[in-house]
Amino acid sequence: MMAFVTVIGFEDIMYNFKNQGMGVITSWIIMMFLYVIPYALMVGQLGSIFNHEGGGLSSWIRGTNGEFLGYFTAWTYWAASIPYVVDSAQSVIVGFGWAFTGSNEFQAKMPNSLFTLVTFIIFIIFIIVQRHLANSMEVLSTIGGFAMFAMTVLFVILSIVGLSQSGWHMATQPMNIHTIIPKFDLKYLTTIGLLIYAVNGAELVAPFVTRMKKPKVEFPKAMITLALMTTFLTIFGSFSLGIFFDANHLPNDLKMNGDYYAFQALGQQYGVGNLFMYIYAWTSVIYMCALLAVLLDAMTRMLIADTGDKYMPKFLQKKNASGLPINGYILTCALSGFIMLLGVFLPEMNDIFNWLLNLNGIISPGVTCWIFFAFMRVRKNSAKYPSEYVFIKNDKIAYDFGLFLLVVTAAATIFGIAPQDVSTYSGTWWYELVINIVAIFVLIGLGALLPLIRKREEEYGIAFDKAQWSAMIATTLIAIIAMVWLGGSHFSARITLIVVIAAVALLLLWLIGRRKPVQTNLKNS
Repeated sequence: MMAFVTVIGFEDIMYNFKNQGMGVITSWIIMMFLYVIPYALMVGQLGSIFNHEGGGLSSWIRGTNGEFLGYFTAWTYWAASIPYVVDSAQSVIVGFGWAFTGSNEFQAKMPNSLFTLVTFIIFIIFIIVQRHLANSMEVLSTIGGFAMFAMTVLFVILSIVGLSQSGWHMATQPMNIHTIIPKFDLKYLTTIGLLIYAVNGAELVAPFVTRMKKPKVEFPKAMITLALMTTFLTIFGSFSLGIFFDANHLPNDLKMNGDYYAFQALGQQYGVGNLFMYIYAWTSVIYMCALLAVLLDAMTRMLIADTGDKYMPKFLQKKNASGLPINGYILTCALSGFIMLLGVFLPEMNDIFNWLLNLNGIISPGVTCWIFFAFMRVRKNSAKYPSEYVFIKNDKIAYDFGLFLLVVTAAATIFGIAPQDVSTYSGTWWYELVINIVAIFVLIGLGALLPLIRKREEEYGIAFDKAQWSAMIATTLIAIIAMVWLGGSHFSARITLIVVIAAVALLLLWLIGRRKPVQTNLKNS
């Protein structure tokens, strides 16, 4: 159950139903047996090997590939959390809208700029709140996770019972074997990343592998049970959605509002109005609020604590009187604000929500690649990495399985860069493609720059003086605003102009940053 609440939720079923329709049922079956089970069992072996280090992903890479890659893994794992927490904050807004109005009216009328501003305000509020209520929020997130699971199971059961009582009439027609077979084309390949995003997260329970009484026997059973539960929920959950939604003509805002539409339809079927929808809305709000508070604190502390002095600049390690990494929080808020800024020129609030969700489907699978890479390194030299639990005794077969999943996940990451939910090659499509690339470049690229900043601190005492910081921040902000504005414009040469601005900005940053800092007050720097 601990693994289950980190792996799948009702919204994950909804997102992928929107992407693939009823064909997602076949995709879920393939994913469960060729991906989820081996992925979870590989995580079990890695957690067993590195249990003395807490079983974290960065410790697996550090133990198999050295300190720098361990640091870079911690950074990319943290960077992947940025779109996730922004998505969670937006989900809080959507949830409150449904909980108070009982419809999508609240978010439908909200301008994009106000939506972005409110999301950012929520970040600030929750950073303040988590300082005082972090422990209670963790409890609430656990309760909320189980409640979300219960609501999903309730939806599946009541939907099928209601279907049997209504003469087996479904909104999706025709309903036959051809309906559940997806069309394996380029568009399908761009949606695989979101499937992987929906089912990853099992690495979070890796530290508990060695706490089981008989890991060799009990852990595989637990993971197979997890896969069976996930399979049941995803297949029957997708089927249940086909009862209420015509998979051939789905609402454009299904990813943002679909779960509320579903519980609204369920309530109408049983004659209780919006009762189920209100219960789900408040369950979602409680869970998302708690999750957001915990994530904002945990992801920042994990990054600062897990990388040490060698690669992490001192100014990011600085803590206030309460022991909070205040500059780390500022960096988290700044990058979250940057991600929100990228999407502000999209046509509608629904487009922002969909784009951000699809960005998770790019970055999250990319980080999952580290798991398979670590597993391959372990099985290449298994004598060096003894484990109480082993996935596939034959090292060659196990290595090939890890390589297969690495290639599949990497391919899904690359194909996922292509925008979804918009007309191909339209102005919005090109804009989303640009901001996808910019977001990836900034989130991952900054992780490569921090060790260089730390090196300057060691060489000069400070990385940059105040004039350098001011000039670099101003250059970055101007370049980002200009590129985002161009992305939302209708200039025929906007792509060329964006590339030119990016190149000029990088050149200016290099020229400003390479200069030796003026150490006016080194002792207090």
